[in-house]
Amino acid sequence: MVVASFNPDTDLPQMNTVLAEEIARVQVLKSENRVGAIHIAPPSGRVFIEVFADDEAEARTTVESLPMARWWTLECYLTAGPRPNASTPLEF
Repeated sequence: MVVASFNPDTDLPQMNTVLAEEIARVQVLKSENRVGAIHIAPPSGRVFIEVFADDEAEARTTVESLPMARWWTLECYLTAGPRPNASTPLEF
């Protein structure tokens, strides 16, 4: 699980300029089984992203490929659970 926190100086109107690109990239990552559920918590300024990766570096690379990642600080948490198309049950 990757928790993305919006940086305090995030320019919300500028974020809207990459919204369509963000949605398209999420669809690609989902089709590649690299991300699952994404939950946005606006009051706390956080995004919770289920990422399927072999290690933290791969999880970060996946999330950093999202256009909005430029406004985020990332925290990665290893979790256990079912993971599509993988040899281990662990996921980030």
